[in-house]
Amino acid sequence: MELIGSTQMATYTRPKTSHFLPAISTTASSYRSHQPALTLNQNSNMPWRTNSYFRSGSAIPTISALQRENMDLVRAKTMFYPSNRTALSTRYMPEDWYKSNQSNYRESESSRNSAERLRRDTIRMIQDKDQMTRRTQDTTSKNIGERLNDISFWRSELNHEIDNMVTEISVLTDVKRRLERALAETEGPLQVSQECLFHREKRMSIDLVHDDVEKDLIKEVEVIKSCQERMRRHLDRAIAQLASNRAAQHELERDLSDKVTAQRIDDRCHHLRNTSDGISYYRGIDRMDPSISLPDSWSKFTDDNILHSQSERAASHKLRDEIEILLNATSNEMWNQFNSVNVSFTNRISEMADAKNNLQAHLAKTLQEIFQTETLIEALKKAIRDKENPLKVAQTRLEERSRRPNIELCRDNPHHRLVTEVREIEDTIHKLRERLREAENTLQTLVKTKVTLEHDLSVKANSLFLDQEKCMGMRKSFPSTPRLVGYT
Repeated sequence: MELIGSTQMATYTRPKTSHFLPAISTTASSYRSHQPALTLNQNSNMPWRTNSYFRSGSAIPTISALQRENMDLVRAKTMFYPSNRTALSTRYMPEDWYKSNQSNYRESESSRNSAERLRRDTIRMIQDKDQMTRRTQDTTSKNIGERLNDISFWRSELNHEIDNMVTEISVLTDVKRRLERALAETEGPLQVSQECLFHREKRMSIDLVHDDVEKDLIKEVEVIKSCQERMRRHLDRAIAQLASNRAAQHELERDLSDKVTAQRIDDRCHHLRNTSDGISYYRGIDRMDPSISLPDSWSKFTDDNILHSQSERAASHKLRDEIEILLNATSNEMWNQFNSVNVSFTNRISEMADAKNNLQAHLAKTLQEIFQTETLIEALKKAIRDKENPLKVAQTRLEERSRRPNIELCRDNPHHRLVTEVREIEDTIHKLRERLREAENTLQTLVKTKVTLEHDLSVKANSLFLDQEKCMGMRKSFPSTPRLVGYT
């Protein structure tokens, strides 16, 4: 006999189609259930509503809920006996029950198989992912090690190039100092040459001539100024080249500093392990930054810095060679012109000395001639004086004889002789006076010549003093070749 009713968890999904019992809906007023109606969707093939059961059972019951369930249980015990039911509910068949069990078995077995397959796949996946993670980490460590080797290589290249650049800067600085000293040494010879020109401007009269010495002095000034100009140009180039060398060195040192920092960071990363301290999560750190460099651009940057430094070193070495050639060339040019000026001075001094000696000889002769001319003038004057008395005597005789009386006033031989004597004496006095005037004129000429010779002799002495004492005395201080090339 079948019992009419159900347990608290049982649910009937549909009424049986019976004609002798009224519909369930007709007995709704006589069936009072104090339990809340369940509104969950039910599957017609799943009559026991296991999902709702486990879902409701998963919640933690409270005290009020437990009391409410106890009251409902009492009501159910008093209300749901067959004798109290007003109508019969639909029954399941045994085949449905077996089918439901078999379905549950199959579903349980399928769930277990799925769970076991999932568990095996998950374990295999975990093992594969662990191996892949270890391989990836090993590969990353290997790549970091290779990166450290690359950084070490470029560090050594940078250190080598920096050492070469420091050496080149030191050598170029020494050459620049030599060039500065050589340029400073040219000021002395230039001042000497200009002083020589200024001193030679003090020559007087005819000696103020544009001679070979003056031409060579002017050329020497031009040569020294030309050498100074070339030295200044090369000095400016050396200063600019030193600035370029230091800029290249700064770029190398900055690149080297970045390499040292990167090597320290990569070395710390290379030694990091899964058990290391200081490891943490950094969300979003793996995003690609478009501003970072690539391996090709990274190596090209350092290679460009090294190539730039090498080109600057080559230019610096070339400039040093040019400066060396310039120092030797300017030293030779100035020394050659210095020797040429000295030769001109020597020749001019020799000519001046010869002229002075000749002037002195001529002056001595002129003085001697002046003395003799003065003696001659005195002799002529004495001769003229000596002729006065004979003339007086002859004229007195004529005058006395002119007082002869009458016939005695005769032009006899004595008279003719006295006239002739007077005329001869007067002619002699006239000639002596003419000769005296000539002698006096000659004496004046000799005196003028003496004055001219003495003036010219003083001019020559002044010129000789300027060239020999002033100019050649200053030119003894001309710097030596080592000083002209900047070694001292």
